[in-house]
Amino acid sequence: MKQVTSLCFYFAILALSLGAFYVHAEDPYRFFDWVVSYGTIAPLGVKQRGILINGQFPGPTIEAVTNDNVIVNVYNKLDEPLLITWNGVKQRKNSWQDGVLGTNCPIPVNSNWTYKMQMKDQIGTFQYFPSTLMHRAAGGYGGFNVLAREVIAVPYPKPIQQFTVLVSDWWNVDHKVLQQTLDSGKSMPSPNGLLINGLPSSASFTAQKGGTYLFRVSNVALTTSINFRIQGHTMHLVEVEGGHTMQDVYDSIDIHPGQSSSILVTLHAQVKDYFIVASSRFTKPVLTSTAILHYQGSKTAAAKPLPIGPTYHIHWSMKQARTIRWNLTANAARPNPQGSFHYGTIPIARTLVLANSATKINGKLRYAINKVSYINPTTPLKVADYFNIPGVFSLNSIKDTSPSGPEVLGTSVFDINLHDYVEIIFQNNENAFQSYHLAGSDFWPVGYGAGQWNATLRRKYNLIDANPRYTVQVYPNSWSAILVSLDNKGMWNLRSAIWPRRYLGQELYMRVWNNEKSLYTEYDIPANAILCGKAKQA
Repeated sequence: MKQVTSLCFYFAILALSLGAFYVHAEDPYRFFDWVVSYGTIAPLGVKQRGILINGQFPGPTIEAVTNDNVIVNVYNKLDEPLLITWNGVKQRKNSWQDGVLGTNCPIPVNSNWTYKMQMKDQIGTFQYFPSTLMHRAAGGYGGFNVLAREVIAVPYPKPIQQFTVLVSDWWNVDHKVLQQTLDSGKSMPSPNGLLINGLPSSASFTAQKGGTYLFRVSNVALTTSINFRIQGHTMHLVEVEGGHTMQDVYDSIDIHPGQSSSILVTLHAQVKDYFIVASSRFTKPVLTSTAILHYQGSKTAAAKPLPIGPTYHIHWSMKQARTIRWNLTANAARPNPQGSFHYGTIPIARTLVLANSATKINGKLRYAINKVSYINPTTPLKVADYFNIPGVFSLNSIKDTSPSGPEVLGTSVFDINLHDYVEIIFQNNENAFQSYHLAGSDFWPVGYGAGQWNATLRRKYNLIDANPRYTVQVYPNSWSAILVSLDNKGMWNLRSAIWPRRYLGQELYMRVWNNEKSLYTEYDIPANAILCGKAKQA
């Protein structure tokens, strides 16, 4: 009897120990409560209505660590339904949390919805912003930084401190007036200025001489590419949207709408203040915003002239883009050298050549991809797909290449087999600069070139060390090529990062799918999902 009792006691202790192990083994949770509301702001000296998060403009920065569970409870205190999207945060197996109208019903006025995301095997510098209407023109944006776990060494000197830098364009006009301008068939006016962390000239970053600091720079602008530089200092580019780079040294670097970069700066100069400069690219006139790099103990103000940066110079920017290369020997989120994935040797299952165009439909300005200008149905695509609701969208309602004929309104959805390896060519036949973001999967930008793409240009692709990212620029009358492994099941948004173009139809969705229903490949609809449109009766 004593032996049985001892064994029971032993197994009880073992069970408690195992239970404790599993509790402690769960990845950490980070909780955020956000109240999204209007408030009066005056970034360029003109009082106007802005979108604040917990009273802040820009919104609070989310700081997380690889594999953390991030829970964001959003209270919508605006006068219109709202969604927040997480630009570059992968949402593994979970397009339900992407925060766009193709996957989510918007959060009603005076209501809330909780985003539940895991930073699964991801690091990097990202951003968030409202994805509904033209809310993004009023603020509501912020930084989203995912740090590597302590057990995983980063491939660069550990910085003393990191700074989040958000560069945006700004209009001295209410966002609803801008929306009415677009709805009336007119094009978006030029911005009135640029901001760094919500200010045109007075943001400041304090650091110590001799120290090394990490600047996480995101372009959250609606229309404007920027060139970023720091007076009297060089910059080591160490990470781009989740991929460690070869740490080349730059005097200035282009960052296009929707893109983010991490830059390491060592303070080796004389103790005084220096200008941090962001200036617009491909615009006339050139817009400029400044901040201050303040050496601790400095009593000398920053002095002009500002460091010179490129203005139009398309070839300069394209050439620089080709220099951003992947660090194949560095670890990423997991202790797995990323060079072990030889992306350039994988057979391509499908090629999509996506051509953008500006047109008029029913007498109003619209933008299209492969002759289809996207319109949002009242029922999100993902919700309709889950409940098998007919009449919301049709698969392959957009062609793999641009057809002949006029542009039409439609709901564009590509049907993609899960795990297909896809080549996407962004063909820009306009004089306007383009930028595209793909949700759910990072990709390799393997080529940039002028004129029309054709298959012979594949020989110029970088099939060895192109740096993975989520947003790619396409220069005027040029093409950009990406390769992407579509291994993340769900309904994923591919959109213009030039927001007026996206608002007027330059976007589509990819249904990445197989017929196996398994939580290993995709999570079920969230228990707190908001239902709207035809799904209310589902």
